[in-house]
Amino acid sequence: MAKTMQPQELIDSAVVDPTGNKLGKVGNVYLADATRQPEWITVKTGLFGTKESFVPLSGAHADRDGVHVRVDKEAVTDAPRIEADGHLSAEESAQLYKHYGLPMPRTSPDGRMGDRAQAPRPGGTGRDKAAMNAGAGMKDRDTEPTMTRSEERLNVGTEQVETGHVRLRKYVVTEDQQVTVPVSHEEVRIEREPITKAGGERAEIGEDEQEVVLHAEKPVVNKETVAVERARLKTETVTEDQTISGKVRKEQFEVTDDEAKHRKS
Repeated sequence: MAKTMQPQELIDSAVVDPTGNKLGKVGNVYLADATRQPEWITVKTGLFGTKESFVPLSGAHADRDGVHVRVDKEAVTDAPRIEADGHLSAEESAQLYKHYGLPMPRTSPDGRMGDRAQAPRPGGTGRDKAAMNAGAGMKDRDTEPTMTRSEERLNVGTEQVETGHVRLRKYVVTEDQQVTVPVSHEEVRIEREPITKAGGERAEIGEDEQEVVLHAEKPVVNKETVAVERARLKTETVTEDQTISGKVRKEQFEVTDDEAKHRKS
């Protein structure tokens, strides 16, 4: 931790994971046997804080917002259920270290992993209002060396962006149009008939003239505007697959022995 904290400073403090999620409040504090410094805390979870989960203080720090730990809410929720009854057995401690991926320290000479620390809760009257559990923790010597391998991954999502504008407009064009229409007209035709009865009409030699008015039809063109079609713009969503590529980095393990032989994994 960034600074040495006293158990009474931790009791009832809020516990926050690396993403800012509040895990609960500190119920008990467990001290390391070797250093007598806070090593584990129990967090009150569940309905009305009726359950307590063990959370490691390795790499944690405290500020006015509470105790910030390096494990996330999911890891705490899935932690082994161990009764905070005053001390951790070697088997219980091993379960917790394995769950959180922490190196397992050696147990104390008498086989205990730690006792519950006794300290007054904040706001007490001088008497111990409650006992706090001492955390199990030992020196890191003689533990198995570990190394964490990390790699980058592509996180691909979608977002709505504006790709363009579509406008619908109308404009006027002039074109030739031909329409065939029937028309009629009058023509003069002479009809002749013989006069068979002599003396039926008075015959007279001379000039004469008759006039007939002829008629004909001619096309008359009028224009009218009529609505012939209606258009509207509509949008539709089309889904297609698109392949996204990118470069990511990842770490590899390499083991080198004294003879400079390399093994990669």
